[in-house]
Amino acid sequence: MGDPQVPIDVDEKTGIWTTDGLPMIYLPRHFFINNQNVVEDAIGRAAYARQLYASGHKSAHSWCAHEAKVHGLTGMAVFHHYLKRLSQRGWAQFDGGSIDPETGCGEVRVKNSCFVLGNAENRPGKLCYLFTGCFPGALAWVAGESTDGPHTLTCEETRCANEGGGECVFEVRVG
Repeated sequence: MGDPQVPIDVDEKTGIWTTDGLPMIYLPRHFFINNQNVVEDAIGRAAYARQLYASGHKSAHSWCAHEAKVHGLTGMAVFHHYLKRLSQRGWAQFDGGSIDPETGCGEVRVKNSCFVLGNAENRPGKLCYLFTGCFPGALAWVAGESTDGPHTLTCEETRCANEGGGECVFEVRVG
C-alpha cells in the first residue's frame, strides 16, 4: 500500500487538514462506525437512513460544485471524480460506470465498504445506506439541479456485501 492518493495539506498553526482547500477530518474507522451504530440504535435504522440521505445528498452536491471549480471539471467527469475521491479516502471502492450520463440512472457498485469491513458487531442487513443520498446528490449537481428543489433521482441499496455476494449495489433511478 502506498501513500494517500489525495493531496493532504496540514496547517502548521492550526493542525487542520485540507484536500483541495476543503477541511478534512482523519479518524479511526471504528470511531465512525461506533458513532453510526449508537445513533442507529437510538433513533432506528430507517430514521437514521432518512437523515443520512438528506445530508449525503446536500454534501455531495456541495462537494461537486467545489471540486468542479478547483479542477476545471464538468458534467459526468465531476461524478466520476467524486467516486474516485471517495475511493481514495478509504470509504470503499466505487464504480459508477453504468450510470447513464443522460438520465443519471443506473448502478453504482461498491467493493470493500468501510461499513461492511468495520462491522465488528456483526449487525445484520444492509449497512451501507449512508451512500444512498450521495450518488443522487452528485448527479443532481451534474444535471444542474438545486438541492432546494425536488429531487428527481433516488437511490436504493439493492444488495449489500454484508448479506453476501462480495459487493454492494446501489440503483439510482428517477424518483
